[in-house]
Amino acid sequence: MRTVLSALFLTLAIAGGALLYLWSRPDPAVDAALNEALIKELRTRGYTGLVEESLEERLGRAVDLRLADVGRFLFFDPVLSLAGDNSCSGCHGPNVSFNDSRPISIGVGNNGVVGPGRRGPHNQRRAPSLINAAFYPRLMWDSRFTSVTFDPFNNAQGFLFPEPEGSSLSHMEHLLGAQAFTPVVNRVEMAGFQFSGDNDAMRDEVVQRVNAIDEYRRLFGEVFADIRAGALLRYEHLALALAEFQFTLIRADAPIDRFARGETDAMTVDQKRGALLFFTPDVRPPACAECHKVDAYANEMFSDFEPHVLAVPQVLPAFRNMRFNGPGEDEDYGLEQQTGNEADRYKFRTSPLRNLAFQPAFMHNGAYVCLEDAVRHHLEVYDFARSYELDKLDPDLRASVGPVEPMLGRVQELINSSRPLPDEEFDQVLDFVRNALTDPGAHPDSLRALVPASLPSGLPLHHFEWGIQSPKGC
Repeated sequence: MRTVLSALFLTLAIAGGALLYLWSRPDPAVDAALNEALIKELRTRGYTGLVEESLEERLGRAVDLRLADVGRFLFFDPVLSLAGDNSCSGCHGPNVSFNDSRPISIGVGNNGVVGPGRRGPHNQRRAPSLINAAFYPRLMWDSRFTSVTFDPFNNAQGFLFPEPEGSSLSHMEHLLGAQAFTPVVNRVEMAGFQFSGDNDAMRDEVVQRVNAIDEYRRLFGEVFADIRAGALLRYEHLALALAEFQFTLIRADAPIDRFARGETDAMTVDQKRGALLFFTPDVRPPACAECHKVDAYANEMFSDFEPHVLAVPQVLPAFRNMRFNGPGEDEDYGLEQQTGNEADRYKFRTSPLRNLAFQPAFMHNGAYVCLEDAVRHHLEVYDFARSYELDKLDPDLRASVGPVEPMLGRVQELINSSRPLPDEEFDQVLDFVRNALTDPGAHPDSLRALVPASLPSGLPLHHFEWGIQSPKGC
């Protein structure tokens, strides 16, 4: 039902009593004015609502569904984990729309559960969603995987990764194909600490394990003639398959996309008002869209993919498998970990905003489990950073909160100048980002069918907890 802009009251007398009926419908003139203003804003920013349809044009080919299906099996298969207990789906669960099911990831040493019941040593950050990641020019919270051209579909100038990879993965056609080389060699994500050897040795071991499975060879052979003829698998084959599966995870047909294509009733009046507050700096400076960009390289993903300081409270897990930064080992220095430049301390990539309705935690470390709190942090950064409490997080994430003041000393002028919104405007912005940017196809129930019934390796699937509810107090 559309949000109330004007109300028609009709009192009917029934059986000697009076019942009050309220019909909610937008004032046509107001709705038309909002449509005109929002259409103009979207056109100015080049927003088409057609980014989902552009995938194959950007790839220069059709998605290979056979290869994607092999990638689907690999994505769920612990055979890729040298530790033997994790898979890509362990930190990117379909039951949470391919987000992380915990505010801070649990990689190796987990209990096989994907959901609130997942236990084990925590990493340092939350695994980001994989839905729509094909359109991201930079990957990971510290932007450590990037396309030099700022186009994930273009490897002409190469892809940059931390050493020892550097630019060596630039032969892959898409940034996701290059990125697929990295989780299996990450000790805390999938590799574990028992296998000795460098990155190449770890990937060689993974390929040997997959190559020894007849069903994987058969599946890859249906796609690659050389494998069918008896050639051995290379890690490139696995990476291509994993990337191809992720190309099938595009869910960018939200109400705002339908609105941009001409369906002006796809969004409610409150969502349209929220969109104008979000996009228009002269309505509410600074505009959210200054960092949550949609134009040019942003690919309508609502992120500038640049690193910024937001002074997000620093959450320290009680049980962790890596050392944190700072004199008290209770900080995450963010981008500085990659660059070594102190000026990059506490910087994290702007988070894309699509499909937030299905995301169980927010910010790089899941400090906020309520979207309302994450949005308010942007508007009241000093108050929220200084008054942060751990009470909404699970007990295993309540060890302590890292120092706040060093971060606040680095907060950008853009955030520093923000002020609280009136309640009505805040609710409209929240409605816009939560609902108008969400594709129903990203709902976990729509993704359940992607979970294989069994795996070619014969290894057990993780246990996915479905029907996860929002935390109390949200």
